[in-house]
Amino acid sequence: MSLNPEERPDTMPPLILDTHAAVNELVSAGMPERQAATVVRQQAQLLEQNLATKSDIEVLRKATKTDIEALRKATTSDIEALRKATTSDIEALRQETIARIETAKMDLIKWLFGVNLGTASLVVALIKLL
Repeated sequence: MSLNPEERPDTMPPLILDTHAAVNELVSAGMPERQAATVVRQQAQLLEQNLATKSDIEVLRKATKTDIEALRKATTSDIEALRKATTSDIEALRQETIARIETAKMDLIKWLFGVNLGTASLVVALIKLL
């Protein structure tokens, strides 16, 4: 007993399963022959439909390799975009920091000029009083 060859896809090699021996073993164990033949046929169909062949595995391997390469390229591209954005952000922050430092310098110079002018005025006033 074996499966009908027309039921198998062309890409799958025939399954090597001794269905006759399997039926005989079940009959020897006390199972009626028709029932044993049906069980073995169902098992053979399940095996043929669910087992991966070498070509199935090779197709999956190639597809996985292609997917991994695409992900690697996308990741590399994303990393480069993030690097550029980060560099741009850092440069903007650097320019903003420089501008704030310059503003603080000018404020400090104005404050020091005011203090020095006030001190000089105080000294002149004290000299006139003496």
